[in-house]
Amino acid sequence: MSVESPLVSTDWLASRINAPDIRVADASWYLPQANRDPRAEYAAAHIPRAVFFDIDDLSDETSSLPHMLAPATKFASRMRKLGLGDGNLIIVYDSAGIYSAPRAWWMLRAMGHADVTVLDGGLPKWRSEGRPLEDLSATPFARHFTARQDHALLKTYLQMKQNLETNAYQVVDARGAPRFSAMEPEPRAGVRAGHIPRSLNVPYTELTNPNGTLKSREELTRVFAARGVDVMRPTVTTCGSGITAATEMLALLVAGAKDVSLYDGSWAEWGASEAPVETS
Repeated sequence: MSVESPLVSTDWLASRINAPDIRVADASWYLPQANRDPRAEYAAAHIPRAVFFDIDDLSDETSSLPHMLAPATKFASRMRKLGLGDGNLIIVYDSAGIYSAPRAWWMLRAMGHADVTVLDGGLPKWRSEGRPLEDLSATPFARHFTARQDHALLKTYLQMKQNLETNAYQVVDARGAPRFSAMEPEPRAGVRAGHIPRSLNVPYTELTNPNGTLKSREELTRVFAARGVDVMRPTVTTCGSGITAATEMLALLVAGAKDVSLYDGSWAEWGASEAPVETS
């Protein structure tokens, strides 16, 4: 089974949750200052049959940067253990609505698994509708996962520096305006405040509704236009550490964009480097 949209509704999932080729994954993640334990919350209540997609555990532990995309061999091995693999349509969700699930969606796509989609509204919407939950950890059967990294979906530090000269693609930053404009300090030590020169600021909080669902295509189109973003131009999304940059990518695709990639190092890398920074 496959779907064309990067989003599916709770109704859609509820009617197909027992389909043999569908797998569900809880990809909840929080900043340390949130003082929340997503794995413990998963253990207490999750969508039936869902496995826990640990974004940090599935990242490159050899990198000094936070949750960078893991090498293909490690990622494939972890996916096999989770029972997520070839021939599966994977539905990812999180316990905030739409926050970290798009990062898991991007990771899977970047590793060549196109049949993945995000549950619109995530666990909060599922719970508010009185749909079933369980507290039993899933015991999936191992499934082969073929990892073929899609380099078109991510950009490196060197590529981002080259873009300062070529301006081949626009850069959209998902951080809040105070961080983007250097009005508040960065949370990570040794990281300067500001943004990549010429980048545009569309805070990820402007992309969702109060109930945690993504705004409609028409609403997103207006949000991006108001911020000077041309959804028809090749675009790279960025944020603090690559989490909400994926939410930005998801929203751009829903708004009609065709060529969107993600700067995996994001500001954690750029702000700690000697690359130029703007603060206005």
